[in-house]
Parts: sequence; structure tokens; C-alpha cells
Amino acid sequence: MTKTVNNKAWVFVLPVFVMVAFNAIIPLMTVVNFSVQETFGDNVFFWAGVTWFEQVLRSDRFHAALGRQVAFSAIVLAIEIPLGLAIALAMPRKGIGVSICLVLMALPLLIPWNVVGAMWNILALPDIGLLGKAINALGIEYNYTRQPYAAWFTMVLMDVWHWTSLVVLLCYAGLVSIPDAYYQAAKVDGARAWAVFRYIQLPKLRHVLTIAILLRFMDSFMIYTEAVVLTGGGPGNATTFLSIDLVKTALGQFDLGPAAAMSIVYFLIILFLSWLFYTLMMRNVES
Repeated sequence: MTKTVNNKAWVFVLPVFVMVAFNAIIPLMTVVNFSVQETFGDNVFFWAGVTWFEQVLRSDRFHAALGRQVAFSAIVLAIEIPLGLAIALAMPRKGIGVSICLVLMALPLLIPWNVVGAMWNILALPDIGLLGKAINALGIEYNYTRQPYAAWFTMVLMDVWHWTSLVVLLCYAGLVSIPDAYYQAAKVDGARAWAVFRYIQLPKLRHVLTIAILLRFMDSFMIYTEAVVLTGGGPGNATTFLSIDLVKTALGQFDLGPAAAMSIVYFLIILFLSWLFYTLMMRNVES
């Protein structure tokens, strides 16, 4: 029997490719163009080669921002993945409590990023903020506008509040998709809760956890709006991540060549680390 091939579906896919080309490929080509040229104004450009890339890769400022970015992503991943999994395990599977918990978990994700930064900015102010006044009332000196450690603590706390819900919802969806037959067999064998988690739930959640880790890594590695609204990269350069430093170079200093080169290096770092995460985790899943 000959299978009929219908290529009319490409008619519906073609607009997507056109939009992707317009919104991604063309701007990327523009950035690449700026990264290899120098301009002194009046739209007069001169070939610069890899000069800007060498400048970026040798810059102590770039290395410091990259170190802060990696540290921030590592900290929030180490907190949000276990915490989100624990909350998902504790959520009910039946009854009205399911709807209540899902709505509560979804609320932080519905708030725009700039609003999240503004909320935590007001909440953490040492003089009038509820969080700031509560911490200072405990005898702990806290001022995120002056203390780097306080700024980092506030940044991490804000990100955990905002994005742990995503991990919870992903893990919960994975948990409810596990057939009841596995739990019934474990109950017959007298397996304890830890054994059920280790040998049933965790193996079934590996693909879900892979997606959660990749999404949270990419989001945290590209954080910008919340950090700018909350700390502006300060105090000093304590929370100046790569994204903030890139915008300062491009718009603050108007160094288009170095900024374009930095954005390409930034993109390649995210692409490589995401590929590395995915390859290592999928290898463990398949094994």
C-alpha cells in the first residue's frame, strides 16, 4: 500500500519560519556585523576582524561578570530544584486542595518581571520594607543597597520566590502521570516512602527534571529585568551579571563593537552549557 504524502502542512509552518527569520536571524546577522567592524559615526564602518572578541575574552570585567552569573545560576538551581520537587511531592493528588495549590503555585509566574523586581525592591528596603525591617528587628544588620551579601541574598530570595513554582508545576505533572500500578506494587511489597521515591518517582521524573533544570538554567543565566529593577547591578558591581554588563556596554557606553562581540560570546556560552547539561543528563537517563 502506497502512503500518501501531503505537503500542504508546510503552508501553515511557513509563517512561523518567516517570523523566526525576521525576529532572530536578521538581528543576529546585524550583531555579527557590528562585532567585526568599527565605526566613528556617520554610518562609516571599518573592518576590525576579531579585535573585539579578543578584547572581551581578555577583559577582567567580563570574567568577573561571568563568574557572578555562573555563581547565581548555580545557587538558584541548587535551591529551586530540590525545593520544587519537595513541594510537588507534598501537594495533594485529589480533592479541592489540588486546584487551590495549583492556583497558588501559578500566581508568581503570572506577575511581570519588572513588577517582581519593584515588589521586592519595596519589600526589602531596610527602613520601610516588611522584609528589611523584620531582618533588622532580629538584630541582623541588613541593607541590600549597601551590602553586597545582602544584595545577593535578596536577589536569590526573589528568584526562588518567582521561579520555584515552575519547577513545582513540572514535577507535579510528572508525578500525577505515574500509573497507580507502581504504587500498588510497592504497597504490596511493603516499600517505605523513601524507597518509593528512589525507585519509582525519581526515575520517572528524570526527563521532567531535565527540562526543569534546562529552563531554569537558561532563565537564571539571562536574568536582567528583575536584577536591574531591584539592585541596578549594585552595590558597586556586586550584582552586575553578564546581561547587565552587556546593556551597560551597549547603551551606557555606546560601544557597539565590544557589546556585539560580548553578546555573541554570551550566546555561545549559554548554548554550550545548555547542550552540556542536556547531554550529561540524558546520558544518565538512558543508562
